[in-house]
Amino acid sequence: MSAATTSRAGAPRTARRAPWPGRAGHGFVAAYVLLLIAFGVVPTVYALYFAFTSVDNRFSGLSNFATAARDFRYLPAVGHVALYLVFWLASLVVFVVALALLLHRLSARGVSKALRFLYYIPGALAGAASVMVWLFLLDPTVSPASFLLRALGYDTFGQVVAPGHLPILFTLIAFWTGAGGWIVVMFGALNNIPHDIIEAARIDGAGAWQTARRIQIPLLRKWIVYMTILAFAGGTQLFVEPQLLAQASVGVAGRDYSLNQLSYDFAFQNNDVNTAAAISVELLVIGLVVAALFVARSGFFDAD
Repeated sequence: MSAATTSRAGAPRTARRAPWPGRAGHGFVAAYVLLLIAFGVVPTVYALYFAFTSVDNRFSGLSNFATAARDFRYLPAVGHVALYLVFWLASLVVFVVALALLLHRLSARGVSKALRFLYYIPGALAGAASVMVWLFLLDPTVSPASFLLRALGYDTFGQVVAPGHLPILFTLIAFWTGAGGWIVVMFGALNNIPHDIIEAARIDGAGAWQTARRIQIPLLRKWIVYMTILAFAGGTQLFVEPQLLAQASVGVAGRDYSLNQLSYDFAFQNNDVNTAAAISVELLVIGLVVAALFVARSGFFDAD
């Protein structure tokens, strides 16, 4: 169709243009922006206000941050979260990428869809529900895997959830609930790799390991970085798992195991919202700094 049309009188007239091109896309984005402002920007500004003010609403500088750092529970909580992040991020990157590569290789055999569905099922459970399932599994008196727990020398629930075991237990819970979705994402990213590249590697004599190491994993770099950034941010917010485990184990795990728990304790046990906000702001800053470092070092926004 030409750019101009003819009126009944024969005079040309230009075709009408949409008054607001892309309005459907803007509508979807606007809904997200409203939610982001309501549940992201506003709470962040609110936390910043409390973090830098005192109880009488006067500017207090870094005093709230100093109060949090001087607390005897602060450094142990930092250590707990750091150790958990090491286990969590290492297991996520290694096993998610490995399982996605395996599923991609099995896709021709027709079992990939069933395995992806099985991996994704645990992700349908909410955080608290998944922890309750694991509390049941970790109790040797009622667990269907009690024979395995007793074979490892654990006869009581308290022995299983001993403080030294918590980083591994929290990693298992997080991986069980969160890895399935990332496996599906990585599998989709592998499907976007041109088949000609994989076929050329096979013709050159590259095996499965060489193809994965030299072609597939490098092309997954940005997705791995994206997964690591979100997993790190979520890992620093560790709260539901230790909180429920502390209640179920009658304090064996401790209600101040993580920084989020410590912030919660300051706010609702000590009635010190300002120090609690300071810890929250610290977690926000750490997450933003780590994300910026990953993005800068990985060339995340560079064109391939």
